Amino acid sequence: MMTDLVDLAREALKQVYDPEAGVNIVDMGLIYDIAEENGSVQVVMTLTSEGCPAASQILVAVEEAIANLPSSPTPDVRITFDPPWTPEMITADGRALLGQ
Repeated sequence: MMTDLVDLAREALKQVYDPEAGVNIVDMGLIYDIAEENGSVQVVMTLTSEGCPAASQILVAVEEAIANLPSSPTPDVRITFDPPWTPEMITADGRALLGQ
């Protein structure tokens, strides 16, 4: 069951954009999991590739989006490439933004 903070975190992450695609990271399918635990918000995410040139920019934006939530939770962001991201992970909203 999702908590309010998890829902708020998901909405906040929709304001973080992949600068290359111009689509938010949620609709890009880069967010695998969001959980709340002991005052922190854990985000498990991926990038479009292991050599993503915007990786540090995206990570800073994710951490700031979480830290700026009500109660100022501690962001705990983990990057994984398992499973690797594929374009099929883009949501219907993301596809619409990309004109697909």
